[in-house]
Amino acid sequence: MAEATKTNPETNDPDVPKTRKAFVPLENNPEVMTSLVHKLGLSPALSFHDVYSITDPDMLAFVPRPAAALLLVFPISASYETSRMDEDKDKPDYEGKGAGEPVVWYKQTIRNACGLIGILHALSNGLATEFIEPDSDLHKLVKDAIPLAPAQRADLLYNSQALESAHQSAATQGDSAAPGAEDNIDLHYVCFVKDAKSNLWELDGRRKGPLNRGQLGLDEDVLSEKALELGVKKFFGEGGGCWWWGVEIQCHCSGSKPGLIFGAYNEDMMGRLGDCIGWTWISRSALE
Repeated sequence: MAEATKTNPETNDPDVPKTRKAFVPLENNPEVMTSLVHKLGLSPALSFHDVYSITDPDMLAFVPRPAAALLLVFPISASYETSRMDEDKDKPDYEGKGAGEPVVWYKQTIRNACGLIGILHALSNGLATEFIEPDSDLHKLVKDAIPLAPAQRADLLYNSQALESAHQSAATQGDSAAPGAEDNIDLHYVCFVKDAKSNLWELDGRRKGPLNRGQLGLDEDVLSEKALELGVKKFFGEGGGCWWWGVEIQCHCSGSKPGLIFGAYNEDMMGRLGDCIGWTWISRSALE
């Protein structure tokens, strides 16, 4: 049952207070994510599928391009937290809103909802916006969010019955037993998108706002070598250990199989990066 409407508390802690509403964490699973985004109102032209590498050129050749958004999931480590706090300490809280924003950013104020926030970042920016069904819950949510300041935008998500219902339905699916809504989960999602001016943005609901990671070429997408160097590859050095990745990529390409793609495996067994890595992304089929 959803809580009554509340206003988010002032806090310097990036983690959501335990007094706040909590969601059952989403399983990083293609069917689960597909169910969620379709229930919210994303076109059936996009769905989740598996992929196995962002480093092997032969495997990358199977990925539909261009890729418009990338969703990364990883365990929060002490070294990552040190790096995050050092980067954020002198930054003001983000106050952007309205149609002039380069990207739509959401502050996370629901516990264990970082997967949902990451998905919303991917769906609210880039090519995926072209596949939001008119008059759907997702269409209304994004439309209502754009003119709001970050605190009010977070309240909109917090109090959305449609969002909570879709998330709850998806969280009950999956191949493994779901953790409890109140459990402490150390995995976290971050989204990368390319804006209309070719800037690469890191979107994370735990940060003070969106982070501009650098300029891409007009023909470079978020899965290009430059984007990977500016974005996700930096996470490989954050504390080592077991890294699970989720890559959510909107791809606009003729003849491709539609998909939001997900995969996970022990890449270290193949002599490459990390100990356990996975990916998720969105791709688009040619419209008949």
